[in-house]
Amino acid sequence: MALSYKARRRWSILILVVGLPIYIILATVLATTLVGFFGDSALTFILQLVVYIGLGVAWILPFKSIFLGIGQADPDADPKD
Repeated sequence: MALSYKARRRWSILILVVGLPIYIILATVLATTLVGFFGDSALTFILQLVVYIGLGVAWILPFKSIFLGIGQADPDADPKD
C-alpha cells in the first residue's frame, strides 16, 4: 500500500528531525572508533573519509520513496482556479 502525500510528508519530517541526528551520532562514533582501533595515521584518515562518505549516502537509500516528491505541491489537493 502506497503512502499518501501527507503521510510521506509527516514521515519525512520525523526522519529528518529525529532519525538523522541519531544516525549522525552513530556514524561519528563508528568513525572515531576506527581511530581508536587503528591508531592515528594517514590510512585511518582515508578509512574515516570512506566511512563518512559511504554512510552519508547509505542513509537515504531506504527512504528514497518517502522523500520523492515531497517538495512539490500536494497532487491530491484540489487545484485553485
